[in-house]
Amino acid sequence: MAAMPGAASTPAGDEPEGSVGHHYLLPCMLALFFTWGLATVLVDIVTPKLKSLFDLSYTQATLTQFCFFFAYAVISLPAGVLVGRIGYMRGLVVGLLVMACGCLLFAPAARLGLFPIFLLALFVMASGIAILQVAANPLVTKLGPAAQAPSRLTLAQTFNSLGTTVGPVIGAWAILSHVPEVKDPASLSAEALASARQAEAAVLQTPFLVIAAGLGALAIFFWIVRSWVTESAKSDAATETRGLGLDLLKRPKLALGALAIFLYVGAEVSIGTLMVSYLEQPHVLGATPEHAGRLLSFYWGGALVGRIVGSIVLRYARAGLILGCCAIAAGTLATISGLSHGTLAAVTLIAVGLANSIMFPTIFAMAIDGLGKRTAQGAGIVCVAIVGGAVVPVVTGFLADHVGLGLALFAPVACYLCIAGYAFGNLRGELAGERAAPKPLAA
Repeated sequence: MAAMPGAASTPAGDEPEGSVGHHYLLPCMLALFFTWGLATVLVDIVTPKLKSLFDLSYTQATLTQFCFFFAYAVISLPAGVLVGRIGYMRGLVVGLLVMACGCLLFAPAARLGLFPIFLLALFVMASGIAILQVAANPLVTKLGPAAQAPSRLTLAQTFNSLGTTVGPVIGAWAILSHVPEVKDPASLSAEALASARQAEAAVLQTPFLVIAAGLGALAIFFWIVRSWVTESAKSDAATETRGLGLDLLKRPKLALGALAIFLYVGAEVSIGTLMVSYLEQPHVLGATPEHAGRLLSFYWGGALVGRIVGSIVLRYARAGLILGCCAIAAGTLATISGLSHGTLAAVTLIAVGLANSIMFPTIFAMAIDGLGKRTAQGAGIVCVAIVGGAVVPVVTGFLADHVGLGLALFAPVACYLCIAGYAFGNLRGELAGERAAPKPLAA
């Protein structure tokens, strides 16, 4: 296919910034961010369903998030090397196809009614998302001036938030409302329990099969339009993309940014995973699973609203200042929720989503700023840190089993306080003139 107007004709690895055909590519990228946001948030709906289905403790139930986010630790560094060699657009296609395979695995998992197969499906799906994270986030930061990269990535993540806002409503209707739960597994024979679990698990497969079809269509589309953008991730200097790029961790901005991503994703996922169970508690709202699942949309919807506003604010305000204020707000809201009850506990925890809004894209853009042709490797390192979504929820679930859901919220609170420290530390660097002229991201 001939390159669309606006796409550069220079060789891969030599394009100047702005050579990407972003006028045509940006709407496609927004659709991609929406789709993977919708798929990701369904894990929050699947978790309470599997907890009920297999009679799991909170710690066992959070294994869904552990397997999902552990994929980032396994896949992200190889994905950085892969994207560095084949380019962003082909990286998107590979990620979409792997993610679709994970969604398809929900069919045999549901038919067999086995918890480990569900965990495998989540791992494969997350592996595809990890590749997408490595390819898509840096690509968005290249679609304009480097100084506005946090604003631009926040705008793209707004559509991811739109998917996570719509997803719980769809999931609550499609997954939590249709099939009666196995109320007392201990009262059933082994055969009856297996049959009941298979019948209830069957409802889990349909949403993911539909998503798999959509992902396949997106993969075909991105393959067709791959020439809309010059493959700037593929460096023509072999030494630039050889190896995993772990030497980049010597850069404090990247290393601390990766740690901040670890803590942020862990805190966000911990709250999202336990939200339905939290709202079901009699001393909070006493909500039904379906109602609590719908309320989860407001948590992710807050992130959507915040990212719309944040994409504008970040064009004019220092990223470190906004990030620090949001982290303090999130920690404060979660603390109030954990120490209160009733509507106040519910509203303050849901409102954490608003404070979360700009954290991921802002930290990500700050961490990979100035890496040039090694941006794909740096993105892979940062994406490894998304494994925080596997670690922190398990810690939070362990605390929930032993001290209750309310006090367990202090695990994500500690994460937010550390993020605030990172943000204000970065801000001090800006005020001292260390980043007076941001380095452009080499295309």
